[in-house]
Amino acid sequence: MRTPSGVALSLAVLLSVHEAWAAPPAPASAPPPDPLPLGVSAALWKVSVPASAAPSPDRVALGEKLFNDKRLSLDDSVSCATCHDPNKGFTDGKTVSEGVKGLKGMRNSPTVLNALFNGSQFWDGRAASLEDQAKLPILNPVEMAMPSPEAVVAKVRAIPEYATAFQQVFKRDVTYDDLAAAIAAFERTQFSGNARFDRFIFGETKALDEAERRGWALFNGKARCNSCHAGNAVNPLFSDQKFHNIGVAAHKQDFPQLAREGLKVVRLGDEKQIDELALQTRFSELGRFLVTKQENDVGAFKTPTLRNIGITGPYMHDGSLVTLWDVIDHYNKGGVPNPYLDGGMQRLGLTEPEIDDLVAFLFTLTDTRFTKFNAQELARQRGRKNQRPERDTAVAMGKKGNLGDLAPNPDLAVKNPADIGLYGTETLAKPASTKKP
Repeated sequence: MRTPSGVALSLAVLLSVHEAWAAPPAPASAPPPDPLPLGVSAALWKVSVPASAAPSPDRVALGEKLFNDKRLSLDDSVSCATCHDPNKGFTDGKTVSEGVKGLKGMRNSPTVLNALFNGSQFWDGRAASLEDQAKLPILNPVEMAMPSPEAVVAKVRAIPEYATAFQQVFKRDVTYDDLAAAIAAFERTQFSGNARFDRFIFGETKALDEAERRGWALFNGKARCNSCHAGNAVNPLFSDQKFHNIGVAAHKQDFPQLAREGLKVVRLGDEKQIDELALQTRFSELGRFLVTKQENDVGAFKTPTLRNIGITGPYMHDGSLVTLWDVIDHYNKGGVPNPYLDGGMQRLGLTEPEIDDLVAFLFTLTDTRFTKFNAQELARQRGRKNQRPERDTAVAMGKKGNLGDLAPNPDLAVKNPADIGLYGTETLAKPASTKKP
């Protein structure tokens, strides 16, 4: 397979569209590192990293130190790395994050890898930048629990090594904005590509085995994963960066009742109370709605990147799905019906061998830096195949329920969809031959 010929044109279109939307003109971009790993787009880097936020070496070094420093928390027990462990793909492997004094949050820790490319941060998109994101966990009463930005600054200023470092890097005393800028600079160095999938896309056809290639075909066909997780040369994150209600929050409670209560609170307009509900209570399950206050966002959460998905479980905003088999089971039955379910959700009718192929493909999206960890996670998850609470084969196959028709089932004997389009040697699918052999 050769490198796709349409890539240069697509990148040009992306940049021209971005420029057309920008008003006033977009700020200058930071130059991308050279070289970037396979699968990390230089064009996306330029769109995502303004020159003012360039991760200079001195800012990155200070930011990494702060990222790992538990003294940023109230009782010196929690750092950013506690929930975003570099050895675990910048996640913690836990259902939900744990903060000071063993307190548990309401949401699963998303990976920091490639977070610099996100259009918004957090599961509900409440932060627009890495800088904004870095500030909030330090003040969250369940996470790092510092009482105020002023208290953070006072504590860091009192540490001689930081007083000196901030003078050297920012030419002034410690400020909360500069602290966040340093952490964000470090996070902007945590980009990740160079997966076996990338080698496959860039021409190494044997980088994926037959099962993984069948999984890639299902991903783009019958399984409909590419509806929200499309991956290509200009969108290498495998995320549409949008927010969807896929029914996860509805499988463990009376979700319509929760939504009615949440709507009542929002209509009262108490912004402080609404923010508190989003962070610390069962209303957190209302997701994007508590940010936008728009009813059609009830229960919606951001589509996560699938990069390194094999090593960043458990899955979903609440960490309730333990393995990728559980995730596919959830989608295979069309999610959990609720009044705000995304209109794109429907049963998939995937068979057990097809689910295995799809999971096999997803494990090819892991950066080769984590190859050993990826193999361990695959073995661990495969070992739980007989423990699948989301599995409902009767619904998935249409023998009960009413969750719509199946998507087209690709006929691999006629043409493997993985060979069609941007990734293949052809730009258009050819109709199947009607001639008899």
